[in-house]
Amino acid sequence: MSMVDLNTRTMSARISTKGGIVLGFWWEREGARVPLLREAPGDDAGPLQVGCYPLVPFGNRVKDNQFRFDGRDYRFEPNTDWDRHYLHGDGWQGEWRIERQDARSVALAFDQTASATTPYSYSAIQCFTLQEDDALALSLSVTNTGEEALPFGLGWHPYFPMTPMTTLFAPARKYWTEVADWLPGEATTIPGDVDFSEPMGLPHHWVNNGFEEWCGEAEVTWPERGVKLSLTADPLFRHAFVFVSDTSFDPAFQRDYFCFEPMSHLANGHQLPELGDLKVLSPGETLEGGIRLKAIPLLLNEDSTAFALAGD
Repeated sequence: MSMVDLNTRTMSARISTKGGIVLGFWWEREGARVPLLREAPGDDAGPLQVGCYPLVPFGNRVKDNQFRFDGRDYRFEPNTDWDRHYLHGDGWQGEWRIERQDARSVALAFDQTASATTPYSYSAIQCFTLQEDDALALSLSVTNTGEEALPFGLGWHPYFPMTPMTTLFAPARKYWTEVADWLPGEATTIPGDVDFSEPMGLPHHWVNNGFEEWCGEAEVTWPERGVKLSLTADPLFRHAFVFVSDTSFDPAFQRDYFCFEPMSHLANGHQLPELGDLKVLSPGETLEGGIRLKAIPLLLNEDSTAFALAGD
């Protein structure tokens, strides 16, 4: 396991090769270090405690750990001790290697061979680049190194700080209910308490749902901290997942984080029509895409109770 620190004049990020995870991403402003992703408690933190991890060769779960594709049956085995499903692929738990690195960017590589846990063989490349306009660009690619075509997907699992005044803006067209074992149920209209077509605070209850046909743009605003984060995604990422924990799932949860996860496909896509937007890769073919996280300063309005975008 190695740590990589990236820096510009105003931005910094810390990356670990264990899981290809972001341990921290900060904006340096007026002598303060503002966290734009959840800060890991230490360099040895597991992926469920950090700021972001990759989803490869697909995200979320496959019902009953099995699917049928091109006339063949495939199975998975659980890869955690708390979920009966194979969860979020392999990259978030594996050791990545540094392919190239400089002061502002790093490229990490990961290889997976089919095993008792997964039928997938692939190579993945993940790149992190701090840009001069106060942004962090992330790209992810996966190449099928197996001997047969299979459906692939990509995504990220960011954890964002949540303050009492935090709002999320992320327009989408449909909402997926949740059923037993944290699986998706059916697509329906978006309930009002999670309709982020306008900026809105996160609900004070459990949320673990997919959003179909996300527009590819999201904003997280922290008025108390004088900043908002703009998240933009390549067209590949047409879907997203929102997660708000509770103390029955995580006894230590203090409403201090939430997740907004850009994904190229729907959860349980292996068992959905048209594979839920998973992409079939023949041996040697590659799927790739990226997202961008940009910090934007806020200015106090004259009454000091609301914020407006600087430059608006």
